[in-house]
Amino acid sequence: MAQALPKPALRPLLPADVPVLAAIFAAAITDLTGDDYSEAQQEAWVSVAEDEAAFGKRLAGQLTLVATLQNSPVGFASLKGADHIDMLYVHPGVAGQGIGAMLCDALERLAGARGTKSISVDASDNAVEFFTKRDYVAQQRNSVTVNGEWLANTTMQKALPSSARPGIPT
Repeated sequence: MAQALPKPALRPLLPADVPVLAAIFAAAITDLTGDDYSEAQQEAWVSVAEDEAAFGKRLAGQLTLVATLQNSPVGFASLKGADHIDMLYVHPGVAGQGIGAMLCDALERLAGARGTKSISVDASDNAVEFFTKRDYVAQQRNSVTVNGEWLANTTMQKALPSSARPGIPT
């Protein structure tokens, strides 16, 4: 009899997660963004997590969910305020297996439960296709400076269904 594959789960951020999430952040950038960003841009981007205390404080200051497989973190996503996905990163070893979609689904539901009518994200160039497939619409291109390097991203927005907002009949 075939053994069932482990099912991913979601849980809130724990303080002990920060070093592992910083490593997932770095691995995702290093392994998954090479077609869209130069090595210097990737290094500048990865450096955001080098100060683990500051990185942990950023995650703790938002609604951050951790995706796990067999109780080990494999991805994370954070909602800034009621309506903006600040971070969504998945370990390269599980990329394309639905972990990112599971995290995004959860943030969309939470945003809707907070009464938000739409949700936005500043998507890296390699994430635009992921968000487009989820009905996010590009609003504008941006250039941001991270540790002296310019990185491009796209602000995208998605209208949430009214059924996701409490108290509004469908």
